[in-house]
Amino acid sequence: MAFPILATKVYVPQPRANLVDRPRLLEALDTGLKRKLSLLAAPAGSGKTTLVSAWLATCKEPATWLSLDEDDSDLRRFLSYLANALEQINPTLGQGLLAALESPQTPPTDTLLTGLINDISTLDARFILVLDDYHVIDNQDIDDALCFLIEHQPPQIHLVITTREDPQLPLSRLRVRGEMTEIRMSELRFTRHETDEFLNQVMGLALSASDIATLESRTEGWIASLHLAAISMRAQEDVSQFITSFSGSHHFVLDYLLAEILQHQSAAVQTFLLHTAILKRFCAPLCDSLMARSDSQDTLDYLERAGLLLIPLDNERLWYRYHHLFADALRARLERLNAGYIPELHMRASQWFEQQGSLAEAIHHALDAKAYERAADVMEREWSLVGKQKFQSPANLAWLRALPNTIITQRPILSLSYAWQLLNFGDLDAVAPHLAAAAQGFQTLPNSPKQQAYLASLENAHAFLASARHQPEHTIHHAGRARDYANDNDDYSQGIASSLTGLAQLMLGDLDAAFVRLADSSQRWLRAGNLMFAVSPTFALADIRLAQGRLHDATSCYQTTLQLIKERGQPKIQGTAEFHLGLSEIYREQGKSAEAHHHFQRSLDLGEATASPYWQYRVQLARASVYQSQSDYEAALTYLDAAEQVYYPMPLPDRRPVAALKARVWLLQGDVDKAATWARERDLKVDDDVSFLLEFEHITLARLLMAQDRVEDASQLLSRLLAAAEKGGRMASVLEILVLQALLAHAQDKPLAGLEPLRRALTLAEPEGYVRLFTDEGAAMQQLLKEAHVQGAGSHYVSKLLDFMNGTERQPTMIAQATPQDKLVEPLSGRELEVLQLIAEGLSNQEIAERLSVSLSTIKGHNHNIFGKLLVQRRTEAVAKARALALL
Repeated sequence: MAFPILATKVYVPQPRANLVDRPRLLEALDTGLKRKLSLLAAPAGSGKTTLVSAWLATCKEPATWLSLDEDDSDLRRFLSYLANALEQINPTLGQGLLAALESPQTPPTDTLLTGLINDISTLDARFILVLDDYHVIDNQDIDDALCFLIEHQPPQIHLVITTREDPQLPLSRLRVRGEMTEIRMSELRFTRHETDEFLNQVMGLALSASDIATLESRTEGWIASLHLAAISMRAQEDVSQFITSFSGSHHFVLDYLLAEILQHQSAAVQTFLLHTAILKRFCAPLCDSLMARSDSQDTLDYLERAGLLLIPLDNERLWYRYHHLFADALRARLERLNAGYIPELHMRASQWFEQQGSLAEAIHHALDAKAYERAADVMEREWSLVGKQKFQSPANLAWLRALPNTIITQRPILSLSYAWQLLNFGDLDAVAPHLAAAAQGFQTLPNSPKQQAYLASLENAHAFLASARHQPEHTIHHAGRARDYANDNDDYSQGIASSLTGLAQLMLGDLDAAFVRLADSSQRWLRAGNLMFAVSPTFALADIRLAQGRLHDATSCYQTTLQLIKERGQPKIQGTAEFHLGLSEIYREQGKSAEAHHHFQRSLDLGEATASPYWQYRVQLARASVYQSQSDYEAALTYLDAAEQVYYPMPLPDRRPVAALKARVWLLQGDVDKAATWARERDLKVDDDVSFLLEFEHITLARLLMAQDRVEDASQLLSRLLAAAEKGGRMASVLEILVLQALLAHAQDKPLAGLEPLRRALTLAEPEGYVRLFTDEGAAMQQLLKEAHVQGAGSHYVSKLLDFMNGTERQPTMIAQATPQDKLVEPLSGRELEVLQLIAEGLSNQEIAERLSVSLSTIKGHNHNIFGKLLVQRRTEAVAKARALALL
């Protein structure tokens, strides 16, 4: 669900009139454009925002701005606003990020940002992104996201951060590399000359040089206190006496000056300032409603003319906020003078925002007023439309957690919303009480279409919980009830129910039923206008057809979806990269290397911006499969290791787990002991009950038994697996089992006995164009195919397979020209390769730091990155792995 975007948060503040000219700081910012980051870190009231807005007015580069507040500590909200800010530079720039944030399975943050970075890198012109007030962010995930963005920052973007404290970013590394400009309090303080210009020219005071020197000394050039002092001095008879009458810390100065300013304002203006200070942003109609008056616009005009730290938030000057420091002081004073009235002010603000449809702000103010019943009322109105509960945000979850539990349990809509929130964020253990409270509450509602819709959503939540716990029977039961409750025209709810049912049926191995349900969910979501949901079942649909041995139909699944995406004009929708990867795998199986290479490269070109969270995992598996086919088993294992590192949990258990794939490679290497250890750890036995989910592992066990010369055990297991696969219509497994039966007979020197299963396999495989099913089995299969050819079995097809194995039809594979760096899950940077070379030369971390003129902690950071990319834990392992990959 999209966040309601406040346009005022992405407004680039206009420079104030009659600003003090600060060429030294403007020049520093201009020079910093050559670097990645400009950091302005100083206490409140130091002039950070004013300086940046003045600089942007003179800068030739286009700029966009994001004003941050405490609510932006929610990662999804932060990224949504970031995308919206970037859209101010280019309307298409943030679309991929926003679309990914709205997906049913939000990709990892690095994946989201990789797509965004790739989009930025395609721009022709440079631009500036300002993150104002970053100190309000209190979320390590956001810090990590910004670290990733800076680490991979394209030259098209220059980042500016204003903050009261140093952010949790790699500042030391940026400083050492010369990639950051820093402007701190010492630079922001007004000099004597700037103080003179501000007080006498900007503020219109006629102060002597000694008064200016005293004031500059008292305030230490702190701009906010100079500004407040100037406002106060306008009403003073003895300015010199006033200047010498205050001293001490900034906090003391602020309190003193605020009192001075307020006592020279009318009672009405004082009340206006104190009461409106509870608002993060305000306009005249809101202030009128808050204070039961009708002249707020006049007061706002006066405050702006008087320079009372009122900051416009748009060009029309409809919305304003106070300078943060000024607002903090006003709120503190209101707390001391009239704390009991504050809840009433928040209540009025809540009512006004609700009337304007700004429900999020209405909820915030209701919670600030501790008006929990009212907050609950607004939440219910916002979430009353069934279907909106599931894809919410941590901010909404925080609202629910702020409510007393007794209020939530009495409101079934909130209980159901809470349950969906918890499901969405994986807190499965906390879901059940809220589902129970929702069920009890909905029973008391009169029978109506609305009640039925709520019950459908409740049952879908139960089904979602059962699916997450891998309980297919329970999933099917609750999803069926959801379909019964939901109106047949409610394609959203019906689509969820069908999708969950299909995934459960797939888990149980009922492939045909699963396909019908998943296809139905896709069609329903398409009718509902949600293309992203509609295409999301494609990979599962194609996987079902592949399990059934229907390569052509699987190809059609991908091609149909890609055509739909093209027709709808959304080439960057999530999943597109995956569909090309799926096509590549099918074409590779069919020996169509050119087509396989084309779609694999297309998948890589589209990249993570159009991929699901599982794409990177599947890419590594595809690469491992290619190297395995080329008998480069070490490279295959490297990619399988990489796949493990990027594995992302899927809605279904992984039927082809990496550990089993590794076991197959070990068997090809002749390392039977490692494969046997895997089987013991998985507790796989010959007499196990066979099932769809474990079928691949049991077939791998059969390969192990053959390698151990346990002929009877292998034969028995293969026979039971064949019967189960045939019964379930899983022809891909049937084909592999038949091939193994043929190879088992060959190993017993019974080639004629092996011809029958081979002949059957060829008959089944030929219409679908299978190639690598046979050719990847190596020399033994080649000999069997030659014997089959002599016997006249599928002569044309067998000739094609033999030609492929002899190389006459073999074309360059999609990764034939891979470089050593390509074999890594993430390439090593130039500096990391340099550090790796020094490690190989035997230098200690301290010696490397001295050689490269960097800190010891920097080298340790490089070591951490190198070990992670090489998938090792020690220096010796890193050197050995690097040499094996020809990196040294």
